[in-house]
Amino acid sequence: MTIDDFVVRVADEGDVCHAVTICEEMAESAKARGTGIARRTPEYVASKIREGKAVIALHRDGRWAGFSYIETWGHGRYVANSGLIVNPEFRKLGLAKSIKIKTFFLSLKLFPGAKLFGLTTGLAVMRINKELGYGPVTYGELTDDDHFWKGCESCVNYEILLSKRRQNCLCTAMLFDPAVDTPKIECPDDLK
Repeated sequence: MTIDDFVVRVADEGDVCHAVTICEEMAESAKARGTGIARRTPEYVASKIREGKAVIALHRDGRWAGFSYIETWGHGRYVANSGLIVNPEFRKLGLAKSIKIKTFFLSLKLFPGAKLFGLTTGLAVMRINKELGYGPVTYGELTDDDHFWKGCESCVNYEILLSKRRQNCLCTAMLFDPAVDTPKIECPDDLK
């Protein structure tokens, strides 16, 4: 099996049927890694799909293979690419990178001028972010939107975040500011 066996595209209404599976896999994956995660409901994931703010990967036979979505904060000044997950059956094929690239450029298209940021404990995601043009930053350079930080409440590390007054935690903060940064990877044709 190779990356050519998959389609990575902007999700649409027909993909809502995968929302429960996506949420279950997000929770199981975080549990298996012993890392934190901001839990999302199938209804929330379905809303991102319906809004055109999600990317999905499907095997050519129709099986769900991966997913990511876009969330905005600070009245659209900040955008997070969140919920990156790959079906365990299809890991180690480069799908996470393909999904992340598509989500990154979809974010730039939907929210021109917004700063893209992420919090992660995953080395693979940090590497992909770096390849895209993100750089590590302090938490103070991220959104101050209280609603964003509320999403951390379901994380196993939430008490650490609170004890540090939201200035740091176990996640690495990364930022791409289109006012000063340039993408290091070419935009996919379907998002130009």
